[in-house]
Amino acid sequence: MNDMLCVDRPRGVAVATLTPMTAGLEPDVDRFVVHCRRMLDRGADLLAVLGTTGEANSLGVDEKLRLMDALGDSDIPGETLLPGTGTCSIADTVILTRKALEIGAAGVVMLPPFYYKGVSDAGLHAAYEEVIQRVGDARLRLYFYNFPYNSGVPISHGLIEGLLAAYPGAIAGIKDSSGDLDNMLAMCRRFPGFDVFAGSEQFLLPVLEAGGAGCISATANVTISLCAEVLAAARTGEDASTLQEQLSAWRLAIQSQPLIPALKAILARDDGDEEWLALRPPLTVLDAASGTALDEALGAAGFGRAV
Repeated sequence: MNDMLCVDRPRGVAVATLTPMTAGLEPDVDRFVVHCRRMLDRGADLLAVLGTTGEANSLGVDEKLRLMDALGDSDIPGETLLPGTGTCSIADTVILTRKALEIGAAGVVMLPPFYYKGVSDAGLHAAYEEVIQRVGDARLRLYFYNFPYNSGVPISHGLIEGLLAAYPGAIAGIKDSSGDLDNMLAMCRRFPGFDVFAGSEQFLLPVLEAGGAGCISATANVTISLCAEVLAAARTGEDASTLQEQLSAWRLAIQSQPLIPALKAILARDDGDEEWLALRPPLTVLDAASGTALDEALGAAGFGRAV
């Protein structure tokens, strides 16, 4: 186990894991567990399963429970898991969060209820509070998921402050996928003991240097080895800037195309396994022109076989 990782305060690099699909577009449970194990074996500290990258918002509650049960029945340590459990439904969020605790997860990454836009911080506070109270478990460690580009519902500093004051044992940190490094650094300064995870490895080093916890990244599915190198250098006080520049270049190359299809295309190519290309609609496989553009961007960034 990596020494930055602890049950109470998981830290380091978390892979926002992809979910392999069958030809019938059902989650491939066995391949999912194998992929999660591979990410740990190749340097991941944590696995942020059932998030955006895992196509979780296209999955039903029963499918998510089945995937979590498979992880719970595997040899993957529960303390490496950060399942995504936030949905628009308080009842569904509670069910998923309880299951995460049942399998021993280190914490949960929770989107706000995201269908209604323009809601107040008071409304979001009430929604998170209702989940915390209904779960009613002192083991709960909740990480906000700030992804306003997709959710349309930002997590404000005021919301964090209020919930930290009300539930200091439960509110643990945030995954900030806003792409706003200044916001991440400001949270590191404003909320000591509140663990800030960058939503992209592009910001891994500056967030670590500001006292943040690390990153939770989609592209770490294929960049995890280099992510681990940056983390190791930062932890020993070495100059990691050159490694970070390379890592950022890889990230930007991958995200030059639709991210989840691009990641699955890279794994299909590198594993020699076209089953990786399966995506649940509305996501679709990269067309030929996009695939060529991705390959060119990766080549220009010096991308290697990272997994």
